[in-house]
Amino acid sequence: MANSAQARKRARQAEATRMRNASQKSALRTAVKKVKKAIASGDKAAAAKTLQESQAVMDKMADKKIVHKNMVSRTKSRLSTAIKALA
Repeated sequence: MANSAQARKRARQAEATRMRNASQKSALRTAVKKVKKAIASGDKAAAAKTLQESQAVMDKMADKKIVHKNMVSRTKSRLSTAIKALA
């Protein structure tokens, strides 16, 4: 338990940051799910459009260091490969 005023403040700040990061990570996962759903539907044009919109969300999370940039890069690569595989 935080005993000093400084430690109490840091605990409050850490909790606020944790909640903000959790919300943004959730938005990232939702964006990826939208692309996967579009890929599953089989519509290549719609999937490509959804991927392009989701890439902005993914890049913002990487820039803010909420998730690692390599994780975002890997995810974008896998999704684009899946879209290219659609006939």
